[in-house]
Amino acid sequence: MEGVDVVFNLAALIGIPYSYVAPHSYLEVNVGGTLNLCQAALKHDVQRFVQVSTSEVYGTARSVPIAETHPLQPQSPYSASKIGADSMALAYYHSWNLPVVVARPFNTYGPRQSARAVIPSIISQILGGAGQVRLGDTRPTRDFSYVTDTCRGMLALAEADPALGQVVNIGSGTEISIGDTAQLIQKIIGREVEFLRDEQRIRPEGSEVFRLCCDPSRLRSLTNAKPQVGLEEGLQRTIDWLREPAHLAQFKTLQYNL
Repeated sequence: MEGVDVVFNLAALIGIPYSYVAPHSYLEVNVGGTLNLCQAALKHDVQRFVQVSTSEVYGTARSVPIAETHPLQPQSPYSASKIGADSMALAYYHSWNLPVVVARPFNTYGPRQSARAVIPSIISQILGGAGQVRLGDTRPTRDFSYVTDTCRGMLALAEADPALGQVVNIGSGTEISIGDTAQLIQKIIGREVEFLRDEQRIRPEGSEVFRLCCDPSRLRSLTNAKPQVGLEEGLQRTIDWLREPAHLAQFKTLQYNL
């Protein structure tokens, strides 16, 4: 970090299913790794440290939309590790004045996203020729944010001095169920498929986050950053990227990986 002005900490283990089988590694990487980065940033006088969080730390919404004051609920080892990582970064802000801001994106999607995520999983299965698309629970709702909107929010926070020491949500302020998202993707692609419930994709009882919907008002008040890509447009862009044979070939469309 020597000579670096701004650090965006996106380094983390992120797969929720894998966190059930390897929780200790999430502690080491997500919490311990953040500690290492904060220490290095402090040593080299980094001017801004953007800790990238996740809406998973809120768990199932107790109130909607979800503001930054919403209680934190560790419903998976992954979310628990991110709560710890965010707390570590903020501890460096309070203890040593490290210029930290915690950016908390909701469900980011777009080109190049891992097939572990639900949107590329649905798209790649359909474009791969599957007549039956396997999904987990289709009832939960998510606030999907196209990747350029998430990046726009993080870049804005890196320049907003009033955001120092704060947690700031990044999202659209709208929610849609996984089932309705799958139907919308099918409609955009123009190919009908059968959606099946795949038991291995179901989270353990008590761990599923059933509702996420962002309150983005703090981000807007601090930076004036607003989403610019609607869900249908963002899905179309993602589908167009995955239609490229070289891109689709990177996805194991018929295999579920933790």
